[in-house]
Amino acid sequence: MDIKYGYIHKEDRFFYILSYIDVYDRSIIDYHIGLSCKAQDASVTLKRAMIKRDLHNKEADLTIRSDNGPQFRSFKFENTLKELKVEHERIPYSTPNKNAHIESFHRILEDECLSKHEFKSFAEAYKIVSEFMKSYNEVRIHSAVNYIPLHLSRIYFIKA
Repeated sequence: MDIKYGYIHKEDRFFYILSYIDVYDRSIIDYHIGLSCKAQDASVTLKRAMIKRDLHNKEADLTIRSDNGPQFRSFKFENTLKELKVEHERIPYSTPNKNAHIESFHRILEDECLSKHEFKSFAEAYKIVSEFMKSYNEVRIHSAVNYIPLHLSRIYFIKA
């Protein structure tokens, strides 16, 4: 997981995108888009991601990797991890390569979405980024999964 910033030109302010990526199939399991991004947002988004993967209230032996942002070092987030029985691995300072999957995704998000739009409002940014996330998971082809869309890769790997 990691946080990416976007810019709303017309409102002269930033917005935040917190993304949870599955390093196995490279899909964005869940995300938060907001004018702020606090520990509460990271916690709620993690819980939603676990529900989407049918892992909530199950022994899953999961590890979440993040940088050392204040949201991820907070008592609120650490308590959520304990509640969910999820291990937290924080990468060393100044080593984004240790979180390469999400950094790579955020580069794609920047190149294929954020840098192509001059957002007029938060509502417009939310709509466009949400559409990109859906397209990333359902339409865009991915080299990591044999150059097929992610939603088809799950079917392919299950049958293979």
